[in-house]
Amino acid sequence: MTSSRVTRERVSRACRRLPGAQLSYPFNEETAVYKVAERIFAIVSEGVAPDRVTLKCDPDYGSYLVQQFEQITPGYHMNKRHWITVALTSHLSQDLVDQLVVDSYELIVAALPVREREALASAARDGGHDAAR
Repeated sequence: MTSSRVTRERVSRACRRLPGAQLSYPFNEETAVYKVAERIFAIVSEGVAPDRVTLKCDPDYGSYLVQQFEQITPGYHMNKRHWITVALTSHLSQDLVDQLVVDSYELIVAALPVREREALASAARDGGHDAAR
């Protein structure tokens, strides 16, 4: 257990650092949606206690996480087999949450057409990304 709470700001920074990440607010001002190539990889919600992030996750690993951590539940308003929702509390390691963000992004990128994956890889090599700050 870590002594500091995983914050929405830290999760948002982790999302923005990923190549090609784009931020929008299609639902409301309290729900940040991060996409890569127009596909969602993270939904960061505030205004609920605690803040939450919904992420794509390998089904077997997601099931394991849901069993291991009460702060991780099947994806809220998403396919519960492929998405998890993480309550951002001090009971989870910041490193675990950061890795779950990266894993979600990588699952989305892996499903993209080759041309789009190559464009993202090229952007990553050049150090560029599109996320709003």
